[in-house]
Amino acid sequence: MASLYLNSLLPLPPSHPQKLLEPSSSSLLSTSNGNELALKPIVINGDPPTFVSAPARRIVAVGDLHGDLGKARDALQLAGVLSSDGRDQWVGQDTVLVQVGDILDRGDDEIAILSLLRSLDDQAKANGGAVFQVNGNHETMNVEGDFRYVDARAFDECTDFLDYLEDYAQDWDKAFRNWIFESRQWKEDRRSSQTYWDQWNVVKRQKGVIARSVLLRPGGRLACELSRHGVILRVNNWLFCHGGLLPHHVAYGIERINREVSTWMRSPTNYEDSPQMPFIATRGYDSVVWSRLYSRETSELEDYQIEQVNKILHDTLEAVGAKAMVVGHTPQLSGVNCEYGCGIWRVDVGMSSGVLDSRPEVLEIRGDKARVIRSNRDRLHELQVADYI
Repeated sequence: MASLYLNSLLPLPPSHPQKLLEPSSSSLLSTSNGNELALKPIVINGDPPTFVSAPARRIVAVGDLHGDLGKARDALQLAGVLSSDGRDQWVGQDTVLVQVGDILDRGDDEIAILSLLRSLDDQAKANGGAVFQVNGNHETMNVEGDFRYVDARAFDECTDFLDYLEDYAQDWDKAFRNWIFESRQWKEDRRSSQTYWDQWNVVKRQKGVIARSVLLRPGGRLACELSRHGVILRVNNWLFCHGGLLPHHVAYGIERINREVSTWMRSPTNYEDSPQMPFIATRGYDSVVWSRLYSRETSELEDYQIEQVNKILHDTLEAVGAKAMVVGHTPQLSGVNCEYGCGIWRVDVGMSSGVLDSRPEVLEIRGDKARVIRSNRDRLHELQVADYI
Protein backbone atom coordinates (compact mmCIF):
# COMPACT_ATOMS: atom_id res chain seq x y z
CA MET A 1 0.00 0.00 0.00
CA ALA A 2 1.90 3.00 -1.28
CA SER A 3 1.26 6.68 -0.73
CA LEU A 4 2.59 9.75 -2.52
CA TYR A 5 4.51 11.96 -0.10
CA LEU A 6 5.12 15.59 -0.96
CA ASN A 7 7.51 18.17 0.43
CA SER A 8 6.44 21.40 2.09
CA LEU A 9 4.64 24.01 0.02
CA LEU A 10 6.81 26.16 -2.21
CA PRO A 11 6.34 29.95 -2.05
CA LEU A 12 3.99 31.44 -4.61
CA PRO A 13 5.32 33.72 -7.33
CA PRO A 14 4.75 37.40 -6.49
CA SER A 15 4.08 38.49 -10.08
CA HIS A 16 0.37 39.20 -9.51
CA PRO A 17 -1.52 40.75 -6.61
CA GLN A 18 -2.78 38.08 -4.27
CA LYS A 19 -6.47 37.34 -3.95
CA LEU A 20 -7.63 35.95 -0.63
CA LEU A 21 -10.55 33.63 -0.01
CA GLU A 22 -11.20 33.91 3.70
CA PRO A 23 -12.56 30.85 5.51
CA SER A 24 -15.74 31.26 7.48
CA SER A 25 -15.49 31.82 11.21
CA SER A 26 -16.66 28.25 11.80
CA SER A 27 -13.81 26.70 9.75
CA LEU A 28 -11.48 25.17 12.33
CA LEU A 29 -8.43 22.94 12.06
CA SER A 30 -7.83 20.37 14.80
CA THR A 31 -4.24 20.04 15.99
CA SER A 32 -2.51 16.95 17.38
CA ASN A 33 -3.03 18.08 20.97
CA GLY A 34 -6.75 18.58 20.51
CA ASN A 35 -6.70 22.35 20.14
CA GLU A 36 -8.50 24.01 17.27
CA LEU A 37 -7.08 26.76 15.05
CA ALA A 38 -8.82 28.85 12.41
CA LEU A 39 -7.93 27.84 8.85
CA LYS A 40 -5.64 30.16 6.94
CA PRO A 41 -7.22 31.78 3.87
CA ILE A 42 -6.81 30.44 0.35
CA VAL A 43 -4.39 32.65 -1.58
CA ILE A 44 -4.73 32.96 -5.37
CA ASN A 45 -2.13 34.35 -7.75
CA GLY A 46 -2.69 35.04 -11.43
CA ASP A 47 -5.61 36.15 -13.56
CA PRO A 48 -6.98 33.65 -14.40
CA PRO A 49 -5.90 31.70 -11.29
CA THR A 50 -2.55 29.98 -11.82
CA PHE A 51 -0.96 29.47 -8.40
CA VAL A 52 -3.12 28.64 -5.38
CA SER A 53 -2.10 28.15 -1.77
CA ALA A 54 -4.82 26.29 0.11
CA PRO A 55 -3.39 25.46 3.55
CA ALA A 56 -4.77 22.35 5.25
CA ARG A 57 -7.48 21.90 2.63
CA ARG A 58 -8.81 18.66 1.27
CA ILE A 59 -8.50 18.72 -2.54
CA VAL A 60 -10.69 16.71 -4.90
CA ALA A 61 -10.00 16.31 -8.63
CA VAL A 62 -12.75 15.40 -11.10
CA GLY A 63 -12.09 14.34 -14.68
CA ASP A 64 -13.78 15.01 -18.02
CA LEU A 65 -17.58 15.49 -17.83
CA HIS A 66 -18.53 16.01 -21.51
CA GLY A 67 -22.01 17.42 -21.09
CA ASP A 68 -23.42 14.67 -18.84
CA LEU A 69 -25.07 16.49 -15.95
CA GLY A 70 -26.27 13.30 -14.26
CA LYS A 71 -22.79 11.82 -14.13
CA ALA A 72 -21.37 15.18 -13.06
CA ARG A 73 -23.72 15.22 -10.08
CA ASP A 74 -22.85 11.60 -9.29
CA ALA A 75 -19.13 12.43 -9.30
CA LEU A 76 -19.59 15.49 -7.09
CA GLN A 77 -21.72 13.53 -4.64
CA LEU A 78 -19.11 10.78 -4.63
CA ALA A 79 -16.55 13.46 -3.80
CA GLY A 80 -18.65 14.61 -0.87
CA VAL A 81 -19.15 18.17 -2.09
CA LEU A 82 -22.70 18.08 -3.53
CA SER A 83 -25.93 17.44 -1.68
CA SER A 84 -27.92 14.37 -2.69
CA ASP A 85 -31.34 15.96 -2.14
CA GLY A 86 -31.59 17.46 -5.63
CA ARG A 87 -31.03 21.03 -4.41
CA ASP A 88 -27.47 21.26 -5.76
CA GLN A 89 -26.06 22.59 -2.50
CA TRP A 90 -22.37 22.63 -1.56
CA VAL A 91 -21.71 20.27 1.35
CA GLY A 92 -17.92 20.10 1.01
CA GLN A 93 -17.20 22.70 3.71
CA ASP A 94 -13.64 24.01 3.06
CA THR A 95 -12.78 21.46 0.33
CA VAL A 96 -11.05 22.67 -2.83
CA LEU A 97 -12.55 21.10 -5.96
CA VAL A 98 -10.65 21.05 -9.26
CA GLN A 99 -12.29 19.97 -12.53
CA VAL A 100 -9.68 19.30 -15.20
CA GLY A 101 -11.51 20.31 -18.38
CA ASP A 102 -13.60 18.98 -21.26
CA ILE A 103 -17.00 19.92 -19.95
CA LEU A 104 -18.09 20.73 -23.50
CA ASP A 105 -19.03 18.32 -26.35
CA ARG A 106 -20.51 14.83 -26.53
CA GLY A 107 -23.38 15.68 -24.13
CA ASP A 108 -26.41 17.97 -23.97
CA ASP A 109 -26.11 19.70 -20.57
CA GLU A 110 -22.89 21.65 -21.01
CA ILE A 111 -24.06 25.08 -19.89
CA ALA A 112 -25.93 23.49 -16.99
CA ILE A 113 -22.71 21.87 -15.72
CA LEU A 114 -20.80 25.15 -16.05
CA SER A 115 -23.62 26.89 -14.18
CA LEU A 116 -23.54 24.23 -11.45
CA LEU A 117 -19.81 24.67 -10.92
CA ARG A 118 -20.16 28.47 -10.73
CA SER A 119 -22.97 28.13 -8.17
CA LEU A 120 -20.91 25.67 -6.11
CA ASP A 121 -17.91 27.99 -6.23
CA ASP A 122 -19.97 30.80 -4.73
CA GLN A 123 -21.20 28.50 -1.98
CA ALA A 124 -17.76 26.98 -1.36
CA LYS A 125 -16.13 30.38 -0.89
CA ALA A 126 -18.61 31.16 1.86
CA ASN A 127 -17.33 28.07 3.69
CA GLY A 128 -13.60 28.55 3.20
CA GLY A 129 -13.40 26.29 0.15
CA ALA A 130 -13.24 26.92 -3.59
CA VAL A 131 -14.04 25.44 -7.00
CA PHE A 132 -11.51 25.73 -9.81
CA GLN A 133 -11.79 24.70 -13.44
CA VAL A 134 -9.12 24.04 -16.03
CA ASN A 135 -10.08 24.49 -19.69
CA GLY A 136 -9.49 21.46 -21.89
CA ASN A 137 -9.00 21.08 -25.62
CA HIS A 138 -12.76 20.86 -26.23
CA GLU A 139 -13.26 24.27 -24.63
CA THR A 140 -10.68 25.89 -26.92
CA MET A 141 -12.01 23.98 -29.94
CA ASN A 142 -15.48 25.42 -29.40
CA VAL A 143 -14.20 28.97 -28.98
CA GLU A 144 -12.32 28.43 -32.23
CA GLY A 145 -15.64 27.43 -33.84
CA ASP A 146 -14.89 23.72 -34.15
CA PHE A 147 -18.26 22.07 -33.46
CA ARG A 148 -17.45 18.57 -34.76
CA TYR A 149 -18.15 16.87 -31.44
CA VAL A 150 -21.24 18.82 -30.40
CA ASP A 151 -24.30 16.76 -29.50
CA ALA A 152 -27.38 17.84 -31.48
CA ARG A 153 -29.27 18.54 -28.26
CA ALA A 154 -26.42 20.76 -27.04
CA PHE A 155 -27.28 23.17 -29.87
CA ASP A 156 -30.82 23.20 -28.45
CA GLU A 157 -29.46 24.10 -25.01
CA CYS A 158 -27.65 27.07 -26.55
CA THR A 159 -30.86 28.24 -28.24
CA ASP A 160 -32.81 27.85 -25.00
CA PHE A 161 -30.19 29.65 -22.97
CA LEU A 162 -30.17 32.69 -25.26
CA ASP A 163 -33.96 32.89 -24.91
CA TYR A 164 -33.63 32.43 -21.17
CA LEU A 165 -31.05 35.21 -21.03
CA GLU A 166 -33.63 37.54 -22.56
CA ASP A 167 -35.94 36.74 -19.64
CA TYR A 168 -33.21 38.08 -17.34
CA ALA A 169 -32.80 41.25 -19.39
CA GLN A 170 -29.28 40.15 -20.37
CA ASP A 171 -28.15 40.00 -16.74
CA TRP A 172 -25.50 37.38 -17.43
CA ASP A 173 -24.32 36.64 -13.90
CA LYS A 174 -27.80 36.14 -12.53
CA ALA A 175 -28.99 34.10 -15.50
CA PHE A 176 -25.87 31.95 -15.61
CA ARG A 177 -25.95 31.15 -11.90
CA ASN A 178 -29.65 30.25 -12.01
CA TRP A 179 -29.56 28.15 -15.19
CA ILE A 180 -28.70 24.99 -13.24
CA PHE A 181 -31.95 25.37 -11.28
CA GLU A 182 -34.14 26.06 -14.33
CA SER A 183 -32.51 24.21 -17.23
CA ARG A 184 -34.34 20.96 -16.53
CA GLN A 185 -37.74 22.61 -17.01
CA TRP A 186 -36.60 24.23 -20.26
CA LYS A 187 -35.34 20.86 -21.45
CA GLU A 188 -38.60 19.13 -20.57
CA ASP A 189 -40.64 21.86 -22.26
CA ARG A 190 -38.60 21.51 -25.41
CA ARG A 191 -38.93 17.72 -25.39
CA SER A 192 -42.69 17.87 -24.97
CA SER A 193 -43.05 20.29 -27.88
CA GLN A 194 -40.87 18.35 -30.31
CA THR A 195 -42.35 16.47 -33.23
CA TYR A 196 -41.02 13.82 -35.57
CA TRP A 197 -40.27 16.47 -38.17
CA ASP A 198 -37.98 18.48 -35.88
CA GLN A 199 -35.05 16.24 -36.74
CA TRP A 200 -35.40 17.35 -40.36
CA ASN A 201 -35.89 21.03 -39.57
CA VAL A 202 -32.81 22.62 -41.12
CA VAL A 203 -33.77 26.14 -40.05
CA LYS A 204 -34.08 25.03 -36.44
CA ARG A 205 -30.69 23.35 -36.55
CA GLN A 206 -29.12 26.42 -38.09
CA LYS A 207 -30.61 28.49 -35.29
CA GLY A 208 -28.85 26.25 -32.78
CA VAL A 209 -25.52 26.57 -34.56
CA ILE A 210 -25.89 30.35 -34.66
CA ALA A 211 -26.79 30.44 -30.96
CA ARG A 212 -23.70 28.40 -30.10
CA SER A 213 -21.52 30.63 -32.25
CA VAL A 214 -22.88 33.75 -30.57
CA LEU A 215 -22.16 32.35 -27.13
CA LEU A 216 -18.78 30.74 -27.76
CA ARG A 217 -16.99 32.83 -30.37
CA PRO A 218 -14.13 34.92 -28.96
CA GLY A 219 -15.78 37.73 -27.01
CA GLY A 220 -19.04 35.78 -26.71
CA ARG A 221 -20.68 35.63 -23.30
CA LEU A 222 -19.93 31.96 -22.71
CA ALA A 223 -16.39 32.28 -24.09
CA CYS A 224 -15.85 35.11 -21.59
CA GLU A 225 -17.12 32.82 -18.86
CA LEU A 226 -14.58 30.18 -19.88
CA SER A 227 -11.87 32.84 -19.93
CA ARG A 228 -12.16 33.09 -16.13
CA HIS A 229 -10.32 29.75 -15.98
CA GLY A 230 -6.78 28.90 -17.02
CA VAL A 231 -5.39 25.86 -18.79
CA ILE A 232 -2.82 25.21 -16.05
CA LEU A 233 -3.31 25.40 -12.29
CA ARG A 234 -1.02 24.63 -9.37
CA VAL A 235 -2.71 24.08 -6.01
CA ASN A 236 -0.15 23.64 -3.26
CA ASN A 237 2.34 21.14 -4.69
CA TRP A 238 -0.11 19.62 -7.17
CA LEU A 239 -0.22 20.59 -10.83
CA PHE A 240 -3.53 20.32 -12.70
CA CYS A 241 -3.89 20.48 -16.48
CA HIS A 242 -6.00 18.77 -19.08
CA GLY A 243 -3.68 16.94 -21.44
CA GLY A 244 -0.35 17.21 -19.71
CA LEU A 245 2.39 19.81 -19.43
CA LEU A 246 5.79 19.78 -21.12
CA PRO A 247 9.05 21.61 -20.34
CA HIS A 248 8.68 24.05 -23.24
CA HIS A 249 5.28 25.13 -21.89
CA VAL A 250 6.91 25.95 -18.56
CA ALA A 251 9.73 27.78 -20.36
CA TYR A 252 7.13 29.86 -22.21
CA GLY A 253 5.55 30.74 -18.85
CA ILE A 254 2.43 29.15 -17.42
CA GLU A 255 1.02 32.48 -16.20
CA ARG A 256 1.66 33.85 -19.68
CA ILE A 257 -0.10 30.88 -21.27
CA ASN A 258 -3.14 31.29 -19.03
CA ARG A 259 -3.26 35.03 -19.63
CA GLU A 260 -2.94 34.75 -23.43
CA VAL A 261 -5.59 32.05 -23.77
CA SER A 262 -7.92 34.02 -21.51
CA THR A 263 -7.37 37.23 -23.49
CA TRP A 264 -8.04 35.42 -26.77
CA MET A 265 -11.29 33.92 -25.44
CA ARG A 266 -12.73 37.22 -24.25
CA SER A 267 -11.59 39.46 -27.13
CA PRO A 268 -13.96 39.95 -30.11
CA THR A 269 -12.39 38.96 -33.43
CA ASN A 270 -13.98 41.71 -35.50
CA TYR A 271 -11.17 44.18 -34.89
CA GLU A 272 -7.84 44.38 -36.64
CA ASP A 273 -5.95 44.34 -33.35
CA SER A 274 -7.82 41.30 -32.00
CA PRO A 275 -5.41 38.76 -30.50
CA GLN A 276 -4.64 35.66 -32.53
CA MET A 277 -5.26 32.24 -31.10
CA PRO A 278 -2.35 31.53 -28.72
CA PHE A 279 -0.02 28.68 -29.52
CA ILE A 280 -1.14 26.77 -26.44
CA ALA A 281 -4.67 26.52 -27.84
CA THR A 282 -3.47 24.80 -31.02
CA ARG A 283 0.15 23.71 -31.44
CA GLY A 284 0.55 23.84 -27.68
CA TYR A 285 -1.77 20.89 -27.37
CA ASP A 286 1.09 18.59 -28.26
CA SER A 287 0.67 18.02 -24.53
CA VAL A 288 -2.43 16.07 -25.50
CA VAL A 289 -0.25 13.79 -27.61
CA TRP A 290 2.02 13.26 -24.64
CA SER A 291 -0.94 12.48 -22.42
CA ARG A 292 -1.59 9.44 -24.59
CA LEU A 293 1.91 8.22 -23.83
CA TYR A 294 1.48 9.13 -20.16
CA SER A 295 -1.74 7.13 -20.19
CA ARG A 296 -0.17 3.89 -21.33
CA GLU A 297 0.90 1.39 -18.71
CA THR A 298 4.65 1.17 -18.25
CA SER A 299 4.42 -2.53 -19.11
CA GLU A 300 3.38 -1.51 -22.63
CA LEU A 301 6.37 0.79 -23.16
CA GLU A 302 9.92 0.10 -24.14
CA ASP A 303 12.60 0.87 -21.55
CA TYR A 304 13.82 3.89 -23.49
CA GLN A 305 10.26 5.26 -23.67
CA ILE A 306 9.78 4.88 -19.93
CA GLU A 307 13.06 6.65 -19.31
CA GLN A 308 12.10 9.44 -21.72
CA VAL A 309 8.69 9.99 -20.14
CA ASN A 310 10.17 9.93 -16.65
CA LYS A 311 12.71 12.59 -17.58
CA ILE A 312 10.13 14.84 -19.27
CA LEU A 313 7.78 14.49 -16.31
CA HIS A 314 10.53 15.13 -13.76
CA ASP A 315 11.87 18.16 -15.61
CA THR A 316 8.38 19.64 -15.99
CA LEU A 317 7.41 19.17 -12.35
CA GLU A 318 10.70 20.49 -11.09
CA ALA A 319 10.50 23.58 -13.31
CA VAL A 320 7.01 24.50 -12.07
CA GLY A 321 7.65 23.63 -8.42
CA ALA A 322 5.29 20.69 -8.21
CA LYS A 323 5.59 17.12 -7.03
CA ALA A 324 2.80 15.52 -9.05
CA MET A 325 0.60 16.23 -12.08
CA VAL A 326 -3.12 15.48 -12.41
CA VAL A 327 -4.49 15.14 -15.96
CA GLY A 328 -7.64 14.19 -17.82
CA HIS A 329 -8.24 13.85 -21.57
CA THR A 330 -7.56 10.14 -22.05
CA PRO A 331 -10.21 7.77 -20.57
CA GLN A 332 -8.70 5.20 -18.25
CA LEU A 333 -10.34 1.80 -18.58
CA SER A 334 -8.84 0.77 -15.25
CA GLY A 335 -10.20 3.83 -13.43
CA VAL A 336 -8.31 6.67 -11.79
CA ASN A 337 -4.68 5.64 -11.42
CA CYS A 338 -1.10 6.87 -11.19
CA GLU A 339 2.12 6.02 -12.98
CA TYR A 340 5.83 6.92 -13.01
CA GLY A 341 6.22 6.77 -9.26
CA CYS A 342 2.83 8.46 -8.87
CA GLY A 343 4.29 11.55 -10.53
CA ILE A 344 1.23 11.67 -12.75
CA TRP A 345 -2.37 10.89 -11.84
CA ARG A 346 -4.95 10.18 -14.57
CA VAL A 347 -8.52 11.03 -13.58
CA ASP A 348 -10.55 10.80 -16.80
CA VAL A 349 -12.62 7.62 -16.50
CA GLY A 350 -14.90 8.36 -19.48
CA MET A 351 -17.91 8.75 -17.21
CA SER A 352 -20.05 10.68 -19.71
CA SER A 353 -22.71 8.69 -21.54
CA GLY A 354 -21.25 10.23 -24.68
CA VAL A 355 -17.87 8.58 -24.01
CA LEU A 356 -17.73 5.28 -22.06
CA ASP A 357 -20.72 5.75 -19.74
CA SER A 358 -18.57 4.44 -16.88
CA ARG A 359 -19.08 4.85 -13.16
CA PRO A 360 -17.62 8.07 -11.76
CA GLU A 361 -14.39 8.06 -9.79
CA VAL A 362 -12.55 10.99 -8.21
CA LEU A 363 -9.12 11.66 -6.73
CA GLU A 364 -8.90 12.91 -3.17
CA ILE A 365 -5.75 14.68 -1.92
CA ARG A 366 -5.08 15.31 1.74
CA GLY A 367 -1.74 16.90 2.46
CA ASP A 368 0.91 14.51 1.17
CA LYS A 369 -1.41 11.60 0.37
CA ALA A 370 -3.75 10.80 -2.48
CA ARG A 371 -6.43 8.18 -2.82
CA VAL A 372 -9.08 7.18 -5.31
CA ILE A 373 -12.73 7.31 -4.29
CA ARG A 374 -14.87 4.95 -6.30
CA SER A 375 -18.19 3.15 -6.02
CA ASN A 376 -18.13 -0.61 -6.21
CA ARG A 377 -21.89 -0.82 -6.05
CA ASP A 378 -24.71 0.28 -8.26
CA ARG A 379 -25.97 2.84 -5.74
CA LEU A 380 -23.66 5.78 -5.22
CA HIS A 381 -24.58 6.37 -1.61
CA GLU A 382 -23.18 2.92 -0.74
CA LEU A 383 -19.58 4.01 -1.25
CA GLN A 384 -16.54 1.84 -1.21
CA VAL A 385 -13.45 4.03 -0.74
CA ALA A 386 -10.20 2.65 -2.10
CA ASP A 387 -7.17 2.35 0.12
CA TYR A 388 -4.24 4.64 -0.50
CA ILE A 389 -2.68 3.74 -3.84
